[in-house]
Amino acid sequence: MLLAFSIAPSSPDDRGSYAEAVAAALRVVRDSGLPHDLGSMFTTIEGEWDEVMAVVKACVDAMEPYGDRVGLVMKADIRAGHTGQMTAKVERVEGLLAGD
Repeated sequence: MLLAFSIAPSSPDDRGSYAEAVAAALRVVRDSGLPHDLGSMFTTIEGEWDEVMAVVKACVDAMEPYGDRVGLVMKADIRAGHTGQMTAKVERVEGLLAGD
């Protein structure tokens, strides 16, 4: 599965930023060893259901020092038997655009 998610505490830090909290979540993602891609608004991870959801839960847990409330948005592409789709989907579209 591919899972794109955005996570942040309910309030920014004293500078009006969420960057430290987002970095804490990204450390969890990197430590998981799962393929991932950091975007400006979402992080995408790829793996099996249980391992992906375990990473998301650990990211929620990583928000604890930053406040008592967390916002989490997720979008999943669940397609049994397919791996490497984080890059393959992009390559298919880029290939079509190259023909323009």
